[in-house]
Amino acid sequence: LGQDSFFTDTRDSFIDQGITFIEVDLVTRQLRLFKKGVLLQSIEVFGAGEIGSWWETPSGLYQVEEKNEKDFTTVGQVFLPWLLTFEGNYVIHGWPVYPDGDAVPAEYVGGGIRLSDDAAKDLFLNVQVGTPVLVRAAAREERAVFVYEPQVPEIDTPHYFIADMDNGTILAATDLNAPAPIASLTKLMTAVVAAEHIDLDGRVRVSSPTFVSSLIPRLAERNSVSVYSLLQLLLVESSNEAAETIAGEYGREEFIAAMNEKAQQLGMVNSRFADPSGLSAENVSTVGDLYRLTKYIYENRSFIFEITANAELPSAYVGGEFAGLINFNEVEGMDSFVGGKVGETTAAGQTSVSLHQVQIQGEERVLAVIMLGSDGRTEDIKTLLSYVQNRFGR
Repeated sequence: LGQDSFFTDTRDSFIDQGITFIEVDLVTRQLRLFKKGVLLQSIEVFGAGEIGSWWETPSGLYQVEEKNEKDFTTVGQVFLPWLLTFEGNYVIHGWPVYPDGDAVPAEYVGGGIRLSDDAAKDLFLNVQVGTPVLVRAAAREERAVFVYEPQVPEIDTPHYFIADMDNGTILAATDLNAPAPIASLTKLMTAVVAAEHIDLDGRVRVSSPTFVSSLIPRLAERNSVSVYSLLQLLLVESSNEAAETIAGEYGREEFIAAMNEKAQQLGMVNSRFADPSGLSAENVSTVGDLYRLTKYIYENRSFIFEITANAELPSAYVGGEFAGLINFNEVEGMDSFVGGKVGETTAAGQTSVSLHQVQIQGEERVLAVIMLGSDGRTEDIKTLLSYVQNRFGR
């Protein structure tokens, strides 16, 4: 979805079909409204969510879900006029105003796509709930061309994949499209859906589910907890209780449906999610599909991987409520780990998505290592990374 070709092809198709839609181009900072395929408005975008933050608006095709003439956001403690909401947490709005009536300064960094009040009002009056919203995300820092020579490693793990995250080069892979249980790698999709549908700065009531347990239970004595803290438990200690609490806040069945819908949006055609924790053997995917999810998080929801590395994210609104978290994701004996998630069940064996910053030909590269059905995950990761560095590191 992040590719320019998807954006331009979809826009051109909508115009040819005479569809009414909103085009948001965060590269050129322009929003355009097409009425039955004809350009009606062209509007300057004055602000958008910071790249890498949880309120960044990623590339994709969405639709307007709700309209409000004015709403208060607890994130920035401001009123947002002429609010159009799409995909749960994404919004288009006019100029934010503090409770005392003062407008925010131009340099204010908020979470939505900010327009002038007049333009936002005109847009608000001209669109209906259900109107498609086509977004091209802001451009990221360009990286120099980096080329690998293809090689084949020797490893017994049935499903593995290793690739350069920045230029997309697949360095080694097997069984790209063979589905297998993924265990707690499921929680990466849980985190994505939570970030896009639930207020991460908000608090939720805790009613510990009786049908799941966690290796390190932390919620039994809590009445409420911030969603951000739940994400920390989910991603650092692989808390099943946190997964179910997050899903329960949205509506468990609706949340699982949103997980599967997001998978389809990302082209994860061989994936299916049956619960938010990964305990069910019916949570299945492929190394190819998991790379699509990994790429999406890396480019659009990088804070998720930062949490998996147990990094404390800067935020003016929230802080972690749990001290001394034990990170299950780190690869023992390796300091190259910069993010990822592990899982293990009887059905899935040992599973892993991990990102590693390594030196290749004198350059720092971020490599994704994905494996399913491993009997010795740590050694397999070390073997694959050593292979790449030996083959391509000269």
